[in-house]
Amino acid sequence: MSTENKPDYRKTLNLPDTPFPMRGDLPKREPGWIKEWDDMGLYKRLRAARAGREKFILHDGPPYANGQLHAGHAVNKILKDMIVKTRQLKGLDAHYVPGWDCHGLPIENQIEKLYGRNLSRDEMQAKGRAYATEQIGLQMADFKRLGVLGEWDNPYKTMNKPNEAGELRLFKRLIERGFVYRGLKPVYWCFDCGSALAEAEIEYQDKKSNTVDVAFEAADLDKLATAFGLPKLDKPAFIVIWTTTAWTIPANQALNVGPHIEHALVDTPRGLLVLAKARVEDALKRYGLEGTVIATAMGDKLGGLNFKHPLYDVDKGYQRLSPVYLADYATDTDGTGIVHSSPAYGIEDFNSCVAHGLAHADILNPVQGSGSYAADFPLFGGLDIWKAVPVIIKTLDDAGRLLATSTITHSYPHCWRHKSPVIYRAASQWFVRMDEGEGVFTKDKAPETLRTTALRAIEDTAFYPPSGKARLRDMIAGRPDWVISRQRAWGVPIVFFLHKETDELHPRTMEILDQAADIIDQGGIEAWSRVTAEQILGDEDAKHYAKSNDILEVWFDSGSTFDHVLCGTHPNEHHTSGPEADMYLEGHDQHRGWFHSSLLLASAIRGRAPYRSLLTHGFTVDAQGRKMSKSLGNGIDLQEANKKWGAELLRLWTASSDYSGDIAGDDKIMARVIDAYRRIRNTLRFLLANTSDFDPVKDAVAQGDLLEIDRWMLARAAEFQNEVLAHYEVYEFHPVVAKLQLFCSEDLGGFYLDVLKDRLYTTAPKSLARRSAQTALWQLTQALLRWMAPFLSFTAEEAWKFVGQSDSIFLEEFSAFDAPDAALLHKWARIRDIRDAVNKDIEALREKGEVGSSLQSNVVLTAPPEDHALLASLGQDLKFVFITSAIELEAGTALSVRTSASKEVKCERCWHYTDDIGQNAEHPTICGRCISNLYGAGETRMVA
Repeated sequence: MSTENKPDYRKTLNLPDTPFPMRGDLPKREPGWIKEWDDMGLYKRLRAARAGREKFILHDGPPYANGQLHAGHAVNKILKDMIVKTRQLKGLDAHYVPGWDCHGLPIENQIEKLYGRNLSRDEMQAKGRAYATEQIGLQMADFKRLGVLGEWDNPYKTMNKPNEAGELRLFKRLIERGFVYRGLKPVYWCFDCGSALAEAEIEYQDKKSNTVDVAFEAADLDKLATAFGLPKLDKPAFIVIWTTTAWTIPANQALNVGPHIEHALVDTPRGLLVLAKARVEDALKRYGLEGTVIATAMGDKLGGLNFKHPLYDVDKGYQRLSPVYLADYATDTDGTGIVHSSPAYGIEDFNSCVAHGLAHADILNPVQGSGSYAADFPLFGGLDIWKAVPVIIKTLDDAGRLLATSTITHSYPHCWRHKSPVIYRAASQWFVRMDEGEGVFTKDKAPETLRTTALRAIEDTAFYPPSGKARLRDMIAGRPDWVISRQRAWGVPIVFFLHKETDELHPRTMEILDQAADIIDQGGIEAWSRVTAEQILGDEDAKHYAKSNDILEVWFDSGSTFDHVLCGTHPNEHHTSGPEADMYLEGHDQHRGWFHSSLLLASAIRGRAPYRSLLTHGFTVDAQGRKMSKSLGNGIDLQEANKKWGAELLRLWTASSDYSGDIAGDDKIMARVIDAYRRIRNTLRFLLANTSDFDPVKDAVAQGDLLEIDRWMLARAAEFQNEVLAHYEVYEFHPVVAKLQLFCSEDLGGFYLDVLKDRLYTTAPKSLARRSAQTALWQLTQALLRWMAPFLSFTAEEAWKFVGQSDSIFLEEFSAFDAPDAALLHKWARIRDIRDAVNKDIEALREKGEVGSSLQSNVVLTAPPEDHALLASLGQDLKFVFITSAIELEAGTALSVRTSASKEVKCERCWHYTDDIGQNAEHPTICGRCISNLYGAGETRMVA
């Protein structure tokens, strides 16, 4: 045959072809998919597709409507999206309504930075609402850019008027249940916030403080002598305290000693000093003094003694006595063993003083909300308390009352927003009671304490990971009463009127709550701000009552959404069997935040948690474990990442990370994610390319007629899907990603697809052999797209356009496979093991340069009886499974392999080495099998 007339056998092969591109070009193409989902109203179509099905509700923990999103936000929203999509693909009616937290201090701070601090309440509220609206628009665009599906056209916002009104109605119910009371007690106070803080808003950081040892002179030496069993004292005597908060000394009103602690009276050059006996040696060393213990007494003997304030002789404003109270919290483990008490600035001090008869009205509280002493406060009026410390120390020293001072670094509470140190400060606030007690206007008293109910609710909640249970339980078990009032403007108002003289609530308070909720429902919190006392109470009552300007704290806002969102503004979101969400999902810091406040409020008004399960994830960190931050320059900028890699790779990074701990990310980690994506995409492209001419309606082969290896592949896919769905059921994604990569590289690329290429490429296009393979590949592609759709959403949707029967992969459900054939799986697992042994022998030949591809090798395979029978069942297809041109099977007692280079000629078309090339004069360069496939009846494949 002349060269001119020689056929181009390559054109006779069924080479794969698909318009599905090798490169994803994700940053450019992803916005198009988002637009398409918006245009087709995909989320609404999902709801219609699952109407009447069992519901799954993941209630969104509202991000705060302030500031640009970061990698942590991305991880959070992607996790939520993946979970909702797995439930949707499972066949559930999986709702996701995104939400935003809109009130509160961070926005007020931004408004004050932009417009100054002297805005009226109306101005602050108007500008706060406008600012939050703007921020929500920016954040929503970024969330949607991540491929998150949800009810974006109707999100919930805590500042929406129905939500504001709903929150107030829940507050009324809380009052009716007996949990709300007003009290004066020390609460965390942030000077930057200008408001009280809840326990959840506190974090601990190191702080440098000045310690002081201060002497209080005895007011009655005879009584002190009697307490120590002495006839008299012939020199001045002092009780000594040690503290790290020198700024509290000017407000001292008492001293506390442990009743069961032994105290010593020590004779020193500075006078007689009263110290806990266990602290004498350390204290004298600190003071640089020599001393002798002349008497001892238990603390209970000192109760009721009086000592002069250390500045008693400096200014008449300090000419008061500090009585000694007995208190178990005074120990002898550090300091002097004696605790000075400024009841306005410490919970234990407050409780001790009140328990010993100090009236609330008599508690000194000179520190203003701004952080300065009151202007008329003696000696230190108008000074910032932190800047006043050295002044106070010098004043004590000048008065002869300072025995020692030093600087220490210690763990100290800070505001988690401003990172600035906070103090305890006594203030009249509204509280939610954790334990027994009477509330105001109780109508339907709860049968048990809030702490008891909440702890029981935790036991009924599933936790992912399980460690979250102990963390939340410990927080609830030890938390104090919840201070829910704030002295700010941008928030849901506490709509109370207080009597100007008695501080009592107006008798019509519960009616007023209903009236206020209706006003806010129509006009928002701004409408209530404009309402006057006269309009609500009438002219006569208005003379005697003041309208409260407090608001409910922001955790009350978000914590109450289970009620006014799930059962209010989005009523279709809750189950018919009950209003609880299936899941709340946030970072693990929300054990003290949203999870916490939601649990308390739901327990108070419903007696159970608002969620059936809690899932927590870690923080985003760099490869060294450092928390991502702008200041360190180690963060993943969300918008830059979308431009550089595309959101799909952020999704894959999230899915491939173990979210139960911190989630590490940097360029090197993302490089590995990119590599994993390419492997999955290349596998998908191979599947699409080899089914491009396959119509499942016309070309599919019945299950019973499939070749054995194709049936094995579908059994393996069914087995693998069971593993995937088991992980999805417990919200695990990183094992799915890891296993999917192995499935693509080993089950598919390393075996099945490798074996399949000859049959796909060389047999007749419509032959049973090829259509059987394509049937398996088509079903495999259908399953694979569903497995990956929750995390590789854009890629799955892109590929779905080539094989899908509907407008979106997300309208589908997971594939329905027959139960995996265990015997078939076992058989082919052993065949693969034997094949691996053969490949090792072939590879040794390749390394010697004796063969190129495995098709150039001849194999003699000796097998023991069980393996021999298994391999013999493959018949003539054995060589296709092992991808060799010739394989001889022999019986033996053990498995052994002998390989050699083939001496035959290579077929130009199928590349097999065979002895029948040239037997057809018209086609002298191809084998008999290829001639049959091209021009005859076609070869018969039985197994592979």
